[in-house]
Amino acid sequence: MARNPSRDRDRDDDRKSDFTEKLVHINRVAKVVKGGKRFGFAALVVVGDQQGQVGFGHGKAREVPEAIRKAGEAARRAMLRVPMRDKRTLHHDCKGRHGAGRVVLRAAPPGTGIIAGGPMRAVFDALGVRDVVAKSLGSSNPYNMVRATFDALKTQENPRAVAARRSKKVSEIVARRRDTAGETAEAAQE
Repeated sequence: MARNPSRDRDRDDDRKSDFTEKLVHINRVAKVVKGGKRFGFAALVVVGDQQGQVGFGHGKAREVPEAIRKAGEAARRAMLRVPMRDKRTLHHDCKGRHGAGRVVLRAAPPGTGIIAGGPMRAVFDALGVRDVVAKSLGSSNPYNMVRATFDALKTQENPRAVAARRSKKVSEIVARRRDTAGETAEAAQE
């Protein structure tokens, strides 16, 4: 059967429309040549389906739109699935690092919103997280911040997977999480 290129393009457009694309950073670089300067652009893009899948990509080109397109394609190829609690926040607190960039991500109660800096906010928007508290402790370089955030998100685990690995019930794992949260609240009141 012959392939129909227009149908393939339509299918690609449908798949692309499912994802939200956030431009995090554009960098203009110049190369000095005999006739003057030759400019190029590097783009950092975060792509996600707002349902727990997210990826980031880096693209370089002579034109800004082409660099963004390349970065978006790279992000779609490197997607990561992140388990979320109640489809709104993280299951547990975590830390991530990449180079000099260090981040701390904390699960938050309903109504908190996204409390995070620019590059991390783009990742959480694309991921679909609605309540999270995040802090960047090291480098403010957007590339390092995004990579450190992804490093932290890779450590997220679903309580079901933890319970299965430990041969326990999910209620025991979740009940323990509630107990430790209650202990810290009591300690803060004293």
